[in-house]
Amino acid sequence: MNSPIIAPSILAADFANLQRDVEMLNESQADWIHIDIMDGVFVPNISFGLPVCDAINEHAKKPLDVHLMIEKPEKYLKAFRDAGAANISVHYEACDHLHRTLQEIRSMDCRAGVAINPHTNVQLLEDTICDIDLVCIMSVNPGFGGQKFIENTYKKVRQLKEIIAENNAHTQIEIDGGVNIHNAPKLLEAGADILVAGSFVFKSVDPIDTIQELKSI
Repeated sequence: MNSPIIAPSILAADFANLQRDVEMLNESQADWIHIDIMDGVFVPNISFGLPVCDAINEHAKKPLDVHLMIEKPEKYLKAFRDAGAANISVHYEACDHLHRTLQEIRSMDCRAGVAINPHTNVQLLEDTICDIDLVCIMSVNPGFGGQKFIENTYKKVRQLKEIIAENNAHTQIEIDGGVNIHNAPKLLEAGADILVAGSFVFKSVDPIDTIQELKSI
């Protein structure tokens, strides 16, 4: 079992001290910085948009893993690329033309991701799996941080791992929501590659130690 990619979610950071928290992540063993963009339409919450992503990019020394929880994400791909996104994940449920959107993300030299909500079956990704660089499995209902982990996630990871293997794809599996030191080993054992952790990192006594703990699983 390889060491996981750790992508702390900036949604759980202190917004009044965002530069400080980004610089803390720069000094930590975090691999990516996960940025949740919410529009209040696709999910029942509003987080932040392009100017904040741009500001994070100004101080970040780690790749930005941008997760678009928005309607019509295809309209904003270039803008987020220009704001520093290295990875752009769009929701399966928000894309009428998923294959075209994935091609567009890749054409901008970004890694193309697809996020799926807890109710969405991983089998729906079979036809596009070879065009997807990472699948972000939501292990909570999207929209709010600090929610309880959904146990069915382990099964979805195993199913998705089989689809990836059957199609000789190189897709990575990312888990977003309720990740902690207790469920992380089981997620990695099931086949996850990337762990997004928000509250578990930023609400801990020592976030740098917490990131190191996740990284060393």
